[in-house]
Amino acid sequence: MKILGIDPGLRTTGFGVIDKQGSKLTYIASGTIKTADESLPERLKTILLGVSEIIQTYQPDCAAVEKVFVNVNPQSTLLLGQARGAAICALVSADLAVAEYTALQVKQGVVGHGKAKKEQVQDMVQRLLSLSGMPSTDAADALGVAICHAHSGDTLAMLGKLAPALAKKGLRVRAGRLIG
Repeated sequence: MKILGIDPGLRTTGFGVIDKQGSKLTYIASGTIKTADESLPERLKTILLGVSEIIQTYQPDCAAVEKVFVNVNPQSTLLLGQARGAAICALVSADLAVAEYTALQVKQGVVGHGKAKKEQVQDMVQRLLSLSGMPSTDAADALGVAICHAHSGDTLAMLGKLAPALAKKGLRVRAGRLIG
């Protein structure tokens, strides 16, 4: 299964493509889509077309996108949300299933704790994918999103198989969480 991870940003959108065969993850590609100092609509168009080109080039089976966090500055949050929306539009236009993860979930999935620093994410991405060099922070974040999705998919599948037994004990699974 080929997974495309996206770390949205208005100036720089990171992308990472990995392949998952069983429990083995293999690096395929990563990089960034950079927007020029243009109007907002032109920047969004650049993101939309850039993600579409990546999809066409690498033909992923599914995609994962980092969720927007709320900044101190509401205007920055809105702009980031619009960049994220442009990326998601490209993904769903290509009929890809799109999963969403918070930065905390990505850090937990890659490093093991949600308070990890960017450098720690970069280092673990490099180790997990056996990369010869350190990826840029935006590319590492996008690869981290893809890795998180690769690991989360296994967990959700396992919970799905356990659901009937859990139901007999009065428990159930909702959105990947165990509820009593």
